[in-house]
Order: sequence, then structure tokens, then C-alpha cells
Amino acid sequence: MSNVYGVQTTGGSTSNATRPAPPPPSRLRSVLAFAGLTVYLAIVVWATMSPTPLDRGYESAINSLLGVLHRNGIPEWFGYSKLEFSANILMFLPLGFFVALALPRRFWWTALLVVPAFSAAIELTQYAILSERFATAQDVAANTIGGYLGAFVAIAIRAAVYARDEKVVARALWERSVGVAPS
Repeated sequence: MSNVYGVQTTGGSTSNATRPAPPPPSRLRSVLAFAGLTVYLAIVVWATMSPTPLDRGYESAINSLLGVLHRNGIPEWFGYSKLEFSANILMFLPLGFFVALALPRRFWWTALLVVPAFSAAIELTQYAILSERFATAQDVAANTIGGYLGAFVAIAIRAAVYARDEKVVARALWERSVGVAPS
């Protein structure tokens, strides 16, 4: 009987001596995730804490965009409020993605707490300090949906990389056990 690493075992158990140590966490992944998170947070704080709404003065461009979307198959019920909701979802995808990538795998779930907390903090700050901005629970909901989607994408990518690494390790151990030169 062989384990997931292709090493022969007896009695269905593996000794620690036959099982390789898990690889160290990817330092490059962590550095890139924290760098991306830092840049992303700076942009979001700038965009959400500006005294005036970002769409002010762009009403005609937004209406033109909606016209193009409607002419190309998007239903008429998809108006400004749905566009804004969708934009909030897209704006928070990177937050969940970078938080889930930056943290160790066993703490990925922290992204599920960080995303709504950050969104609520933005909305509460807008409500308390920025008189021309509108803080809504709908924005928190859209931001949370986007952040959760981003976190789940990061989790899926990490799972795929982990599965690939397991196969590579198993193949290398098998090649070593049978005396095959690595390919």
C-alpha cells in the first residue's frame, strides 16, 4: 500500500520518517499579497474618503454607458443603482483576494471578518464625516459580496497550487524510489 506521496507503507499508516516535511509558506506569495493589499487599500481609502462622490460630474457618461449596455442586451431594469451595486462588488473583490492570499492558509476565514468590517468602517466614516457622501447598508452588502468572492477565488487558487504541489512531490518521491532520473 502506498500513501499520497507514493511511498510504500504497511498497515495503512505512515511514519513521519517516510513522509516529507511540508514545504515552507511561500514568502513570495506573502510579499506580493501584502504589497497588493497595501496599494489596493490606499486606492480604496482615497476613492471612498474623498469629500465628493466620484460619480459627480460624470452623469452623462454613466447614462451613455447604461445606454450602450441596454443596446447590447442588458435589460432596461439594470439602471444606475444596479450599476453602482455591481461596481461596489467589483471594487471589493481585491480586498478578499489579497487578505486570503496574505494570511496563512489556516487563517483564510479571517477575510470573512475583515471584509464586512472594513466596508462598515468606510460607510460609518462617510456617514459621520463626509456630508456629501451617502452611507448605506446596501453598499456594505455589495462590498461584502465582492470581498467574499475575491476570498473564494484566492482559496481556489491556493487549493489548486497545493494539489499540483502534492502531485509533483509524489512524482519526485516515486522517481527516487524506483531509481528513475527526474524529468
